[in-house]
Amino acid sequence: MLELRPSCEHCNQALPPAAEDARICSFECTFCAACVTLLENVCPNCGGGFSPRPIRPARNHKGDNCTAHYPPSNTVKHRPVDLAAHALFAARLRQIAPNAR
Repeated sequence: MLELRPSCEHCNQALPPAAEDARICSFECTFCAACVTLLENVCPNCGGGFSPRPIRPARNHKGDNCTAHYPPSNTVKHRPVDLAAHALFAARLRQIAPNAR
């Protein structure tokens, strides 16, 4: 199951479990939608693209599959991106569709 990290890795904006602007790559690197735009949809950690992070139900609807039984992570991974270095990295990848990287 997803870790549901609590904040954007770049700007440290809070991204609670129900945040509609949370974005993740396939390795669960977590960024807010504004930073994903700034990063040109290129994950600075792996080069992949981003997708909206699914929202885990807050209440139990079936099988205890909710935040009460599977709480989000408390571990903050605040790793501000060196935007100049990222621009060089992203330049090589942004012309390739995320599903083809």
